[in-house]
Amino acid sequence: MKPSTRTLLLAAPLSLALGPVGLGTAHAHGTHAGGVQAAAAPAVQAPYDILHAKVTTKGHVAVFHMHTSGPAGSVKPAVIGKLAGSTVHSYVWPTSLDPSAVGFEAKSGILAFAVTAHPDFDDTPLFPAPLGAWHSHWVVLQADDACGKGALKVVDIPEGAKPKLPKTWPGLPILIDSPGWVPRFDGQSVEVHVPFDDIGAVNAASFDAVTAALRVNASVHSPLLCVADVFKVASGDLSLPGKVNR
Repeated sequence: MKPSTRTLLLAAPLSLALGPVGLGTAHAHGTHAGGVQAAAAPAVQAPYDILHAKVTTKGHVAVFHMHTSGPAGSVKPAVIGKLAGSTVHSYVWPTSLDPSAVGFEAKSGILAFAVTAHPDFDDTPLFPAPLGAWHSHWVVLQADDACGKGALKVVDIPEGAKPKLPKTWPGLPILIDSPGWVPRFDGQSVEVHVPFDDIGAVNAASFDAVTAALRVNASVHSPLLCVADVFKVASGDLSLPGKVNR
C-alpha cells in the first residue's frame, strides 16, 4: 500500500524550517497567487526558503514552479571527490501521482519530481552535462529508518529484482528517472516544463514543495540515497495541499 505522506517527515526537528503557511493566498512576493504559500523562514538558507510553489498544465505539458526568498540554485553541495558520502541538494515537488504515471511500478511509493545538483557523480548518462549542473529527476520515495527514524529514501532496487522502470532510467539500483528536462532558474524562481502522455492524471493530482539535502550512503549499500536534511516543507506537514492549476 502506498504510504501516507503525513507519516514520512524526518524525525529531526523541523521547527526552524517551517513557517506560517497557507493555500491560495498571495504573500509579499508579488503576483504568486494560488498553489502552496509559505512565510519566509530566516533560519533557512534563502535559496532554499520556499515562499511559493505551483504546478500548472499547458496542453500536455506540466509546469513545475517554485519561488524562494533568495536566488534559487545559487548554493550547491561542496565537492568531496567520491560517490560514497556525497551530498545532493534538491528542490522537490512530492505528488499524489501514482509512480506508474511516469513508468515505474504501480503503488511503489510516493512519486516526486526533483531538480538536483551534486558535483561528485553523474546520474544523467543519456543527457551529458557538467558535474554539479542542475538537472531533473523523477524519484519514488518511501520511509526507511535506516536513513534515520521516520526518514525518507529513494526506493532501492534489490539485487536480482526487475521492477518496471522508465526508458530513461540511469542504471542506478534505485527508483530514479533521468528524463533530461532542463530546469530554468530565473532570480528567485526555478521552473521545469515536463511533457506527459496522460495530462489528465496530472490535472487531478495534488502536490507539495520541499527543499532538502540527500546523502549517498557511506558504504554505497542499501539504502543508497537518503533524505538527510530537510531545509523546508512548504505546507509544514507534507500534506500535499496544492492542487494543479489552482
